[in-house]
Amino acid sequence: MTNKSHEADVAFIKALAELLRENDLTELQVKREYGEDDSLNVCVSRQTAAVAAPVQVQMPAAAPAPVAAAAAPAAAAAANDDPASHPGAVASPMVGTVYLAPEPGAAAFISVGQQVSEGDTLLIVEAMKTMNHIPAPKSGTVKRILVEDGAAVEFGTPLAIIE
Repeated sequence: MTNKSHEADVAFIKALAELLRENDLTELQVKREYGEDDSLNVCVSRQTAAVAAPVQVQMPAAAPAPVAAAAAPAAAAAANDDPASHPGAVASPMVGTVYLAPEPGAAAFISVGQQVSEGDTLLIVEAMKTMNHIPAPKSGTVKRILVEDGAAVEFGTPLAIIE
C-alpha cells in the first residue's frame, strides 16, 4: 500500500470517528473496496458510560389493601405511556439526525393537532449526508412529536404519534 492511500485511509477513519461522535452513535462499520483483492474493513466504536442512579425504595411494614390496589392501575398507566408501544407511533427507520423542517428557519413539516394524510412528510432523518423524508404511514391527527429538531435517533426510536 502506498503512503498516499495510507494517508487517505487515516483521513477516512478520522472522518468516521467524527461522524460517530457528532451523531452520538456507539458503533459504525464500513467496508471499502479498492479492487479485487484490496479492501479496507473499519469498525469504529465507543463505549458509553451507563450510570445507574442509586434508587432507594422504602416499603411500609404492612401496606393497606386500597393503596396496593391503587398502585396497580398506576403501573399499568406508566406501561401504556411508553410511546414506542403506542399503536400510532411512527418509528425511525434508520440511525441519523432528525430535522423537523426542510431547512433552517423554515416552518416545521408538522405540529401537534395538525391533520396529515398518508404519505405526507412528517420530518427528515439525515443519515450519511442524505436527507430521508419520513412519510406518514396513515392519515390522522398528530398527537405528539417525540423528538427535538437536530436530535440524534437510533433505529426504532419513536418520532411522533398519529391517531
